[in-house]
Amino acid sequence: MRVKKWLVNRTNPEYVDYISRIAGVSPAFAQVLINRGIKTPESLHAFLNPVVDKLSDSFELPHIKIAMDRIKEAKKNGERVLIHGDYDADGVTATAIMVEGLKKIGIDVHYFIPNRVEHGYGFGSAGVEKAKEIGAKLIITVDCGITSFDAVSAAKSLGIDVVITDHHEPAKKAIGNGQEAIGEYELPDALAIINPKLLNSSLVTHHLSLLSGAGVAFKFITALFENNIDDVYDLFDLAAIGTAADVVPVIGDNRIILKEGIKLIRSGQRPGIRALKDASGIRADFFKTSLLYYILIPRINAPGRMSDANNVVRLLTTKLDAEAEELAMWLQDMNCKRQEIEESVYKEALKMLEKTEVAGAIVLASEGWHHGVVGIVASRIAEQYYRPTFILSIENGIAKGSARSIPPFDIHYALTCCRDILKRFGGHKQAAGLSLLSDDIEKFSSVISEIVINNLSEDDFVPVLNIDASVDMSDISIELIDEISRLEPFGYGNEEPLFGAKGLEVIQPRIVGNNHLKMHLRQNGRRIDSIGFDFGELLDTVESHSLIDAVFLPIINEWDGGRYLQLNLKAIRPSV
Repeated sequence: MRVKKWLVNRTNPEYVDYISRIAGVSPAFAQVLINRGIKTPESLHAFLNPVVDKLSDSFELPHIKIAMDRIKEAKKNGERVLIHGDYDADGVTATAIMVEGLKKIGIDVHYFIPNRVEHGYGFGSAGVEKAKEIGAKLIITVDCGITSFDAVSAAKSLGIDVVITDHHEPAKKAIGNGQEAIGEYELPDALAIINPKLLNSSLVTHHLSLLSGAGVAFKFITALFENNIDDVYDLFDLAAIGTAADVVPVIGDNRIILKEGIKLIRSGQRPGIRALKDASGIRADFFKTSLLYYILIPRINAPGRMSDANNVVRLLTTKLDAEAEELAMWLQDMNCKRQEIEESVYKEALKMLEKTEVAGAIVLASEGWHHGVVGIVASRIAEQYYRPTFILSIENGIAKGSARSIPPFDIHYALTCCRDILKRFGGHKQAAGLSLLSDDIEKFSSVISEIVINNLSEDDFVPVLNIDASVDMSDISIELIDEISRLEPFGYGNEEPLFGAKGLEVIQPRIVGNNHLKMHLRQNGRRIDSIGFDFGELLDTVESHSLIDAVFLPIINEWDGGRYLQLNLKAIRPSV
């Protein structure tokens, strides 16, 4: 377990008391709200009451009116439209949103999801050929296309219009010496480009720039229905899955999308999601946000990693229970295969890493590594070693792979600085995909490590455990837990709050279940049960009546018909 810096957020006590009074909440919860930038009665009400009426106006997206006019023209002329998606959970849900939304107005709509191995990432020649094959006059990309210059040109040469909807970073114009022209982008020659990253600064405050690919698709369809949410409400569940899967900040529109979508997922209104819940062993009458992240999304992602993701769109859009059940079991099987292959590649990568001298970045490459799992392996290694990590699979002299970063480092910008070495790249600040000649791997490793070293300090390589508030045991109550529940849904940018306490006396530490550390913690006579999942290795560091500091999330543990307070431990250390 990697040692982390503990960082407690602190605010002027008088200001905490002020927020506590105007919000009618405890000081501990007031500090949590302040940490999330909620410092006024207006922002407080908006955050704690994320309702659909507060969604941003979809017509603030760039080029949206051009796209709407083109859709109306397609409907009038009876044109066939091809939706070009992507193979991950964000891409397939965005595709399903577009397909269902356009069908609502009677468009003859088809879709194409590229195969990860056969076609590679993004909008390319295969999508153009598919449009030509079916006689489509309009291609709408979702979750891809912002850097697809050649594909857009090829489509135009065939008389096919292209509307790009994407949320990835556009390519910035180079101005020489590795520098970039700030605010100026190289963009494909498409009819319309709907990407919130192109918004000017006055609109960024609406959080549109934080949308996922599915979020952009959802806003596109809401614009098609003149922002009438009732007409598109049944698409919230698909948008929520894409929003959660792409790890975008759960604030603004994303928070509303996730909240409303989880309601629909819980209700089981969509046959495909209902069948997937059942195949995953989730009770029909029970659903919480964590199950979306850890159970449903990995299964929705699995086919795109291991096989072909077109059937995932079928699952998400089918109206037939029998078809939904068959496809859900297929997703379950795909996920099991993905887990086996991922673990194999992960172990091989760790062995290779043991023989590698790590400078700024971790760059590992091998022939035979499955393209579908390199991103997950990169995430695991980046988290374990806390270094920007690149995992590449070599085939026929080409290395393709995924990159995952650490919070202080913008990996997309770093790849932009390496563009002369790369054949292709794209993504976000924290995650990206790339390809290069296998002969250039050593050079790339050297250059990217130098960029990391030049842009980060030694402190940046130590992970930080952010603690929302320092509390005493007397502050922990069922009322505080009820207040915390008002922050849901949780996710990136709105994580479950963590609290820290010092000088806690350990009572009866022991191992329970599968290597979990269980004990009571006591302070000033107040004693609360606690559990640290997978903390068994720390049993030797604590003993009865010793004093520790702890970071935890207070929860309600329901067991044997009762409800009692419990601390879900996230970190512990001996008290100084």
